[in-house]
Amino acid sequence: MIENVRELLKAHEGLKHEVYLDNENSSVVPSEVIDAMLPYYNERAYGNPTLTHKPGWEAFEAIMESAQEIAAFLRCGTLEEVNFTPGETEANNLALMGTTLSMKDKGKRIIISEIEPISVLNVTDMLQKNGFTITKIPVDSEGFIDLERLGDAVNNETILVSLSAVNHEIGTIEPIKEALEIAKDKNPAVIFHTDASDAFTRIPLNMRELNVDLATISSYKILGPRGIGALYTKEGVKVERILEGQIGTQRLWPGVENTPAIVGFVKASELAFNQFEGNVKHMQTIRDKLIDGIAGSVPEIRLNGPKDTERAPDNVNISFRKCEGESLTIELSLKGIYVSSGSACSRRLLQPSHVLVAIGRGFEEAHGSILMKVTRYHTEEDLDYVLRIIPEAVKRIRGITGSTGVA
Repeated sequence: MIENVRELLKAHEGLKHEVYLDNENSSVVPSEVIDAMLPYYNERAYGNPTLTHKPGWEAFEAIMESAQEIAAFLRCGTLEEVNFTPGETEANNLALMGTTLSMKDKGKRIIISEIEPISVLNVTDMLQKNGFTITKIPVDSEGFIDLERLGDAVNNETILVSLSAVNHEIGTIEPIKEALEIAKDKNPAVIFHTDASDAFTRIPLNMRELNVDLATISSYKILGPRGIGALYTKEGVKVERILEGQIGTQRLWPGVENTPAIVGFVKASELAFNQFEGNVKHMQTIRDKLIDGIAGSVPEIRLNGPKDTERAPDNVNISFRKCEGESLTIELSLKGIYVSSGSACSRRLLQPSHVLVAIGRGFEEAHGSILMKVTRYHTEEDLDYVLRIIPEAVKRIRGITGSTGVA
């Protein structure tokens, strides 16, 4: 296996132009973020924030100030409502399992949508094996949740509703506020969680206006360091810890805090919110030109997800008929264009994306999809290069596989 990878890496030598578009699964960290983090490894705040000495006090101060800044970005109340976790997966696990632990005497019914991320789906699968009832609400062909079915599903036994604010694969901006109002109208005691990892820094978020009880955000989804995320927990909402160990500054997550990553998360947030409207507009422009450019130069394609304002500004997901997605990612990589086929959680499995299946895509369309996410750093030159290479790559693969569909 390692020899195959080495051969592939060797084939990339000498590339003159590289465009990274796999920001769903990881990202390049801007130099400003790295520079902000470096002092916290060996110059200051390298101590345990629970200890009574200068490095510990510095770490405590850095973490508290970071929590306050994240709270301000989320437009919530106090820093105590921000709980840092090692990432999106951990925050979602904490939200779902922590809620079921705190609400176990109130009911055992949980509602999610069919297109939630794997870190939500797998937790609910586990909870179902342990006696909870899981209801998955269907979505339409563009990924919008069926609000009527949601209202019908909520009852007095429902303890938790978890719906992503923006779908991670197809960019659908869900009507979270309306969904919450429907759920709370049926059962005021229900806890409402949203994975906002693909919404944070891309669309306006105001936790007080949304009135959600819990919200997940992630650092690497906003060009920050990996290994850090956060769970917003509205004041008064009870969530139990799901891990036990040394308790530090984070009441819901034990262990010694990753101070450099927390500082990097905040710096990445600051960069994204600096000239927020301009950054979003730039991403929308690149996104639309990419979609339109591919549609105008490659036949037999299909855009997955909604268009325009109902779509996240960074998301492009397209199915190429008669062109296997994994083959296309390799072909593009050899030309210095880095994309993903389906979600990172499922791409190594011989099964189509559950999101694309839920919106009605067939086997060939699901397996022939590629996901690209643009950033404020992408340029017109990047776009021109991508739009020149993609049609050539698709034509080459279709020429190899013929007209029979998936290779």
